[in-house]
Amino acid sequence: MTVPQHPAPSTQNPRPFRFGVNLRAADSRAEWVEKAKHVEDLGFSTLLVPDHLAELLPPLPALVAAAGATSTVRIGTFVLNNDFRHPVLLARDAATLDLLSDGRFELGIGAGHMQSEYTEAGIPFDPAPIRFERLGESIRILKSLLAGEETTLDGRHYRVTGHRIYPLPAQQPRPPILIGGNGKRLLALAAREADVVGFTGLAFPKGATEVDVSGFRPERVDERVAWVRSEAGERCADLELNALVQRVVVTDDRRQAAEELVARWPDLTVEDVLRTPYLLIGTVDEMVESLLECRRRWGISYVVVHEWSLDAIVPVVARLAGT
Repeated sequence: MTVPQHPAPSTQNPRPFRFGVNLRAADSRAEWVEKAKHVEDLGFSTLLVPDHLAELLPPLPALVAAAGATSTVRIGTFVLNNDFRHPVLLARDAATLDLLSDGRFELGIGAGHMQSEYTEAGIPFDPAPIRFERLGESIRILKSLLAGEETTLDGRHYRVTGHRIYPLPAQQPRPPILIGGNGKRLLALAAREADVVGFTGLAFPKGATEVDVSGFRPERVDERVAWVRSEAGERCADLELNALVQRVVVTDDRRQAAEELVARWPDLTVEDVLRTPYLLIGTVDEMVESLLECRRRWGISYVVVHEWSLDAIVPVVARLAGT
């Protein structure tokens, strides 16, 4: 397939910007509730929780508490490791969380990549093609159950026979599903099945014992967006495209900040750092223009940052959210 240098957005009228933040932990209920209210008050669209066997709050109970402390911000997983939960049980939890949050839940899910977590928990770490295949079966089950259907699947990895879930989610036909990743096979699955495609730019060779940032290069983003648009076909216009921003650096000297990051990531050039959707650098005006260019070039309108970048991006959220 020939990859265009600048893949066209899926529609001539771009989607409005929305912003999410990945929250990690708290030492008390009061601290967690305060964080949730703070995110809502700052105008973020989504409060998200990641899923790792580390010093992070487990996402589903944390989101229940966050939903109870807020009224407008959407809540979501970013992203669940499919191998940690059976899809039938996850569908029940997701539907219940959506019901109890009055229809504010978004289900983000991926295939898992950190081998050390699997080893510590005694879970087999299968090769990536098997994990991707298993995720594909899981997505089929989740979509069917969350839509209220009687579900049967006799797959290689899961066998479900005539099952329905209770309760049903508040959102109809079901809560939106985000599939996030970087590789061609996973992005193809997202293009076919997800409502939101999450681009990370990161690859994790050797079970995440190494990190590859070459996907940050703008031409690599071109390539991945083109893969998604080609695979999505007629549903392309309905997809929301998301990017996980790894760093937000507020500075009056973008080039110097970029040079410092290149010293850390020598596979990238200064221009790569300044033009990638996964890094946001500069003054508020410069960051706003960078995001507008990302939307023009790639159609990326949903931006997620890590908790440590929350305060830095607030002025950008105030300028762009909903526009």
